[in-house]
Amino acid sequence: MKYKNIREEELKNKVGADWFKTFDTTEILGNVDFTVFPKQNNIFGRTPLLWAEAKTGNFDVTTMFVQLVLTIGKARTFDKTLPPAFLGAFDFKKIAFVPYISVQDIFYINDFNWNVTPSNHETKEFQLIKERIEATLKQNTYIYDYEVDEQDLKTFIANNIAKATDANKIKIDKNNFIPIYLRWLEIIKPNIDVNWDNLKKANILDSDFYLADLLVDDKDTQKIDDDSSIRDNLFVVFQNQGYKIAKENIKQMFDASIPIRGKETYQQFWKRYKRPPIKEFQDYIIERRDLLVPQDIRERKGAFFTPRQWVELSQKYLTDYLGENWQEEYYIWDCAAGTGNLLAGLTNKYNIWASTLDQADVKVMHERIEHGANLLESHVFQFDFLNDDFSKLPQGLQDIINNPKKRKKLVIYINPPYAEATSSKTVTGTGENKAGVTTQFSVNDYFKPEIGNASNEIFALFMANIYEKIPNCILGQFSKLKFINGSNFEKFKTFFLANFIKGFIVPAETFDNVKGKFPIGFTIWDTANKTKINKIATDIIDKKGDFTGIKNFYGELPQSINKWIKMYDNGSSKHLAYMGNPAPDFQNNKFLNIEVQSGTRHVNYFSFTKNNLLFGIVYFTVRQVIEATWLNDRDQFLYPNDNWQSDKEFQNDCLAFTLFHSQNRITSNEGTNHWIPFTEREVNAKEKFESNFMTDFIKGKINIENDKLELFQNQGTQQNSKNHRSDNRVFSAEANAVFDAGRELWKCYHSQKDINVNASLYDIREYFQGRNDKGRMNSKSTDEKYTELIGNLRQKLNILADKIAPKVYEYEFLKA
Repeated sequence: MKYKNIREEELKNKVGADWFKTFDTTEILGNVDFTVFPKQNNIFGRTPLLWAEAKTGNFDVTTMFVQLVLTIGKARTFDKTLPPAFLGAFDFKKIAFVPYISVQDIFYINDFNWNVTPSNHETKEFQLIKERIEATLKQNTYIYDYEVDEQDLKTFIANNIAKATDANKIKIDKNNFIPIYLRWLEIIKPNIDVNWDNLKKANILDSDFYLADLLVDDKDTQKIDDDSSIRDNLFVVFQNQGYKIAKENIKQMFDASIPIRGKETYQQFWKRYKRPPIKEFQDYIIERRDLLVPQDIRERKGAFFTPRQWVELSQKYLTDYLGENWQEEYYIWDCAAGTGNLLAGLTNKYNIWASTLDQADVKVMHERIEHGANLLESHVFQFDFLNDDFSKLPQGLQDIINNPKKRKKLVIYINPPYAEATSSKTVTGTGENKAGVTTQFSVNDYFKPEIGNASNEIFALFMANIYEKIPNCILGQFSKLKFINGSNFEKFKTFFLANFIKGFIVPAETFDNVKGKFPIGFTIWDTANKTKINKIATDIIDKKGDFTGIKNFYGELPQSINKWIKMYDNGSSKHLAYMGNPAPDFQNNKFLNIEVQSGTRHVNYFSFTKNNLLFGIVYFTVRQVIEATWLNDRDQFLYPNDNWQSDKEFQNDCLAFTLFHSQNRITSNEGTNHWIPFTEREVNAKEKFESNFMTDFIKGKINIENDKLELFQNQGTQQNSKNHRSDNRVFSAEANAVFDAGRELWKCYHSQKDINVNASLYDIREYFQGRNDKGRMNSKSTDEKYTELIGNLRQKLNILADKIAPKVYEYEFLKA
């Protein structure tokens, strides 16, 4: 057999290399075993071609497909990324394909428990899915033996997978026709060659063109199932690759066909969706055409305007949790509504309430209602959620809040302000807390004893006020995730007790007016279930809107790495250097550096001595060795377990990493440089160095005088000695490669004229790169030899970093 007796990962790799080598099979999508994507993006991003289940044995095809369906249905992967053209299943002997559209309906059944383990073939849910799709699979599945059907399999892939376009379509229904319309406005409307102002005077709106597009089939033929009532309700029809006005009393005013300028864009957009909707949804969409409000009200000035794609996705998550008809069964209040963009796409205006601080925003929303927005004017009102008494609320909303049963059906759906009272300038000692950011709110004084420093955050005050005054409601909110794992939120987490339901995180930079790389999350909480936040798992959504994995956030964490390092800081005056210990997360690592003199930031400064050197370099390394990204920006560095103390190779790798890292800013201009990692002979120095401490330390020539620091002791007779010499350090191949690259750089420097013989790495960089007119070091040099050598050093340091990184998690400096 072609792939017999190999492990699953190897099977997937071989199938990818042997049959799909012209595609990208490397992308990981949740728990789906195997994916196939085109290597090149189209104008809307990459369209998935295949999601497949992989098995190493000889499995029944139907069984493999059922497991794949349960995997996809449980995660609702089709809601997080565009579905593929085909689903697949393969083992060591065969591979099978089925068009996604032929089994798509199974994912929309309402009375089914998807929360089962897909690999458990004994559950009743597994059997139910098997019964429902077995006949479909028999009719629509293509099965190939790798050896017997080799040529047929290659032909199928070339003619179907490679050319897949029509099968990967999203069905249009009453839950998604509004979000699709909002995207249509951005992509298709600008390509329709018409004077919109003239049409508006005739009461023809852009939504009429969208409806015409919806009711077209795959051959661009207007398709309305011969239903005259629907035909009579269309003001615009699609005709001859363009549009025609169909409204009887004005169609003679627009006699000519209205053309589409960007036909390729039009075709690419509609390839994503299956048109027309089924008859049931056609009736509903025509009946509720009033929900398609022209989006002529744009963002008012202010931060964190919720992007449309995340509004759509948040409403999908609410639908997943509360059910397809949730808008009929639940009430919705956006108590930080702004101009109401978070409410776009909601359908039941009688159950929607919107309040905002600014009366001007209320006026904007009222203007939108006049133009057809799906809100009730009496349900949109000015209200200062953090200052006003709830007696000022509309009576209808008060009735809901004051009724325990109705209150459990109230969804607080918000994207509150994220401003906070502190900034980087506060920490550096060059500024003060931002005046009045939270102290202007009456709830600040009330909640500060309950939630502590979290009261500096406006969004935390919103959460606290909701929890206190609207108990047992459902909270769906956009926010930073620091209330889960932030060090300032310990008291908050003893106050806010709620059950996490589900959520997703996206890059903050996708929000208008937001700077910085950190996650913004949409999370859903059941405040009726009083549970302390321990750990939550959120879906990761990239800036394109694609699901890329799961991210854990921890509410209960061990003590901070800063408490750990403080134990070994004796404040000795015989210091080798100082290292600031900024807040223990990735966003603050830019402030972590090593210098000869103590700095001025409002943080602890660790004093390096001969006795605690390795503790300091381990601290420095574990915080710098993993690159900061938007995903890990708020991850906390923790008090480690003790296993690292016996790992000499890890310690020595950390030493090599620290000596050559760019944040090691030791400079001989500020004092004696004890950090030169080479002897004079190694680098052909012109004079003797002022200090040979580091090379003596590496060679085991330094006396250690602290009986607490057992890891510095040599093995053998000195194990219980208070005073002992440091180990003669043996470095790994990766660390030695860093030393070798660094040695060549030092040699190059010492071959120059007019140098400082005691120069550090920082001094060498300054020598070759120079500084700009603002006094900042330039990012590169015009010296080609130096550029080559520093580039090689950085490359070797990156390799060493990759080697060290897994140990950071193994020794629990970070939690995965």
